[in-house]
This record gives sequence, C-alpha cells and structure tokens, in this order.
Amino acid sequence: MTVLILLLLVLACISVTIGSAGLTPAQVAETIIAGITHNQSGTFEEAVVLGLRLHRVLFGVCAGFGLAVCGAVMQGILRNPLASPFTLGISSAAAFGASVAILIGAGISLWSDSFIVINAFVFTLVATFGIYLLAKHRGMTAETMVLAGILVMYLFSAMTSFLQFFASAEHNQEIVFWTFGSLSRTNWEKTGVLFFIIICTVPYLLWRSWDINALAEGDEIAKGLGVLADRTRALCMGIVSVITAGIICFTGTIGFIGLVAPHISRMVIGSDMRYLLPVSGLVGAILLTGADILSRSIIPNQIVPVGIMTAFIGIPFFGYLFMKVRREYW
Repeated sequence: MTVLILLLLVLACISVTIGSAGLTPAQVAETIIAGITHNQSGTFEEAVVLGLRLHRVLFGVCAGFGLAVCGAVMQGILRNPLASPFTLGISSAAAFGASVAILIGAGISLWSDSFIVINAFVFTLVATFGIYLLAKHRGMTAETMVLAGILVMYLFSAMTSFLQFFASAEHNQEIVFWTFGSLSRTNWEKTGVLFFIIICTVPYLLWRSWDINALAEGDEIAKGLGVLADRTRALCMGIVSVITAGIICFTGTIGFIGLVAPHISRMVIGSDMRYLLPVSGLVGAILLTGADILSRSIIPNQIVPVGIMTAFIGIPFFGYLFMKVRREYW
C-alpha cells in the first residue's frame, strides 16, 4: 500500500505541472506551500496552480478512489465480476438526468451548471431506488439485483437516446460532451463536496467489510454467519449510489475505473474486503490520475475527455484479465 501511495503522489505532482503555462515542479511546490501558509500575493503561478490545476487533480484522486471502492463493493455484494456503477445503470441514469436538465434549461432562466449537477444526482438515486424495488419484488438476491440493474441501464439509455433524437444540434453536442466524462468542470467547492461524501461513506463500508466478505461467499453462508443478507446488500447499494452520484454528477460518465481497479487489486492481495477496498481505491485513484495526465498531454493544446482515456486504459487491462487470469482467482 505504501508503494501505491507513493506512486499516486508522484502522478499527482506530475499532473499539477502539466499545462501550457510551463511551470516547473519547484514553482508548483512553492505556490502550493504559499497557498497552505496563506502567504499569497496574487501571482500568475497562484492563479494557474491554485485556481485551475490543483483542485482538478485532487478531485480526480477522490473520484478514482470512490469509483474503485464502489466497484469492489458491488462485485462483492452481487457476486458478479462485471458489476460496477457503469454496467448496472447508475451512470446511465445520471446521463439521462443531465440530458433532461440541458434540454429544459434552454427554456428557463434558472438554467445553470448547478441544475445539471442536481438533476444528474437525483436521477442516479432514482435509478438505485428503481433497482431496489424491482429486486425486492422478486427477492433481494444478487442475481435479481444484477438483472434489475441491467434493465435500468437499458431503460435510461433508451430514454437518453430518445431525447437526443429530438434535441437540437447544439443540445446534442452538450449532451454528448457530458457523457464523455471530464474533470474540466471541477472547482474547489465541488472537490470539497466530494471529499466530504468520501469521508462520510467509505469508513462505514470498511467497517462492514466482514459482512461484504460473507455476502461474497453466498447468501446461505452469510445468513449462517448472522449477516442480514438482504438488508446489508440494499444498504451497501444505497451507499455506493450516493458515492457514485456525488462523482458523476460533476464529471459526467467515467467508466472502467470501478470495473478494472478491483480486479487488478484482487490479483495481488486476494478478495478480503478489509484490504481490497482501500487498495482498490488507491489503484482507482492512480488509474484516473494517469488517465487525466494522458488526456492533457497526448494531443498538443487539446484536452481529451478523461472518460475516453479511462476506456482506452481499461480495455487492455480487462482484456488481459479475461485472457490470462485463472478462473479460480475470483
């Protein structure tokens, strides 16, 4: 874990220095120290580092950590290696909520970025509640929740496509850009909100890691160990949805982090959630920070949406897992 933390710090430092301003690592360090000690003088370096870059990097670290933890929890409680916020419809619901806000916002004076964020967050929770109701109707098992999640994913994807069909070219462009996923829309306030969500939720998931381990072995074993399987699964899904909503309502759709990071971690340390959750979080933060570095440096004077880069990074990892890893590791 120490190696992962050091690697994350190195990538974060590199990420802060990347940009057209051409700042050196020493200048960045001096600017951050000045900001911490409140010894600011309104320099150009402060405007670039503290106003534009540092909050983006910190948000990316928190977002990658949160998405990876969510993926690990979902794979454990649902006993499905493909479970993640992206594959079970939560991200699709956020995309639909943002699309509705973009279209409605064209005709009202209250339209703003906050309207899109709130709508995406609300529809993410609506999707989770829908999954809960569908699964409860057929029995709160891992299989029914996965099927309910797939149903919700296709439903919201279809509704988003329906809106795009009737939307103008300008609105379609905004909707598509939002679904790409980007860290360009972050600021210090959003970073603070996400950090607060992570601090309030992840420790609880770590505290319930033994129960998640029991669920990963099957409902019968979990019940034999005294774990209330249905209630624990529903509670963990609710918490995961809040974390996911708190991330993608600000960034748009970012896939593969929650899917790939837990698998990479599981290959190294095994499936014990007491260790898998924090390690998966660090791996997810590293992946998203690395993807952000590539998104800002791969094409000169052009920032590629980070959601595209996470897909390019995640697909080879997942392909390797599919082709090389032994069947028993899960």
